[in-house]
Amino acid sequence: MSSARARPPGRVLVVTPTYNEVESLETTIEALRRSAPEADILVVDDASPDGTGELADRLAASDEAVQVLHRGAKDGLGRAYLAGFAWALDHGYDVVVEFDADGSHPAEVLPRMLAVLEEPGVGLVIGSRWVEGGRLVDWPAYRRRLSKTANVYARIVLGIPVRDVTAGYRAYRAPVLDRIAHQVVDSRGYCFQIDLTLRTIESGWAVREVPITFRERRAGTSKMSGGVVAEAIWRTTVWGVRRRLGGRRNGAADQARGPGLVDDPQRRGPEGHG
Repeated sequence: MSSARARPPGRVLVVTPTYNEVESLETTIEALRRSAPEADILVVDDASPDGTGELADRLAASDEAVQVLHRGAKDGLGRAYLAGFAWALDHGYDVVVEFDADGSHPAEVLPRMLAVLEEPGVGLVIGSRWVEGGRLVDWPAYRRRLSKTANVYARIVLGIPVRDVTAGYRAYRAPVLDRIAHQVVDSRGYCFQIDLTLRTIESGWAVREVPITFRERRAGTSKMSGGVVAEAIWRTTVWGVRRRLGGRRNGAADQARGPGLVDDPQRRGPEGHG
């Protein structure tokens, strides 16, 4: 096991993708600054027509811990995170956190997640709704069933122990993302979260889960769609079959298609948040 896996987290960057989150962004950033004042924040805005990008610029102008990455178009949550990950690696951060801008993730849990990330060999810590102590608030019954069923399906099909593999509240060690940077990642939606969890495990890192209370967004509208769900089911099934057959997702054929985190406008790549 490399020494990098045992070192303390170090510099932390919270990546917050936005598309039409003008009603919730300021409150989200305030909560992060209170709970984890040592962390920097990168807002990745995908040309939000509601003025989210302009608000992010104003917040950044008044707080040096806040940065903004403007993207040209809306093209999937996964690609927005890839842009943020690439920016983090370029700027030398040791830990990269995924955090929704809609107020659903509890910022006060972040210090505990970062503490768990200090454990040797742990490459990813997930803020989990489906471990003991985790819960959902204000979600309708059909969304609860959908989330729980999707996670059980992914856990069984992929043969992994993670109970909330679709969760979007996460803290990664930079070496995990650096390794993924040499792979092709083209999944979108919450399928992206399944994809990166699996890649982390396949790279030899441990994944831990910390219980959270997940709340329905207080403003704005959900970006979830039937297409996002269909993509997750299809890709998870394919990955599960390949794993059971001993196949590799990240072999020479994938490598030939190009790196996966080359997603900053200066580094070329796709854009977006879904």
